[in-house]
Amino acid sequence: MPDGITWLAEPHPIDWFGYSVTIAQDIAGQELARRVAGTKHGSAHEPRTIGQLTGQTALDLIQGLYGDSWDGIILRHGEIGEWAFVVKHGGWYVEFDEEPAVSHGGAHVFHLEYQEQNGKPVPPHFAYWHDGRRMCSFNLHLDTSWGDGEITGEDEDLVTHLRAEIEASGLPLGDTGEPRFVHWSCLDILEQRFGLTLPRAQITEGMLPAVLLKGPSLDQPV
Repeated sequence: MPDGITWLAEPHPIDWFGYSVTIAQDIAGQELARRVAGTKHGSAHEPRTIGQLTGQTALDLIQGLYGDSWDGIILRHGEIGEWAFVVKHGGWYVEFDEEPAVSHGGAHVFHLEYQEQNGKPVPPHFAYWHDGRRMCSFNLHLDTSWGDGEITGEDEDLVTHLRAEIEASGLPLGDTGEPRFVHWSCLDILEQRFGLTLPRAQITEGMLPAVLLKGPSLDQPV
C-alpha cells in the first residue's frame, strides 16, 4: 500500500526542522534536484553530487563541514512510480524562490513545506505549479495567521473543486481548527485528488542520492 503524504503531519516527520518536499510527475529525480537547486537565492549554488546519504548523515555532514547543520543545504532525491521527489535538509528556510522555473516544459510540480521550528509561527503550505503557472496554493492550517486562509490560483476550476472538498469534509476554511488535525486532513484531500505519495521509510531511514548546494563560502572539498 502506498505511503501517501499524510505522515508529513506528524511531529518532525523528516527531521527537526520540519519538511520541504517537491514532488513532480514524469521528471527523473536527478533532473528534479537540478531544477530545485536552481531556485536557490543567489547566483553561485552549483550542486555537487556527494553520493547516497540518510537524512541524519546529511545533517551530520553539513554540521561537520560548516559547524552547524543550519549553515548548509543538502538535497536528497529519488523516484517512486511515476513520481520523482526532492527532500531538503539543513538551513533551507526562506532560501529558495517559488517553483515556477521547476515546472517548465509542461511539468506538474507539487511543493509541500512546513517550517516547524519557525517561532513566528509559519503554517504548513501547499502549492501546485504547471508549466510556470501557479495552479493552486493554500495554507494547510486554513487559518488567517499568514494571509487569509483562502485557496487561490490560476486554475479556477481546480480552486473551486478543492474549496468544495475541504468544506464538504467539515474543515474550518478561513477559521481556526486544531492545527495538526487540519494539517493531516488537508494532506489527505491532496493525496486523494492528485495521487501524491512519498516513500516514508526510504526518506526517513534509507539512503538516497544527495547533492550539496555550494556557494562562495561552500567551496571546501567534500
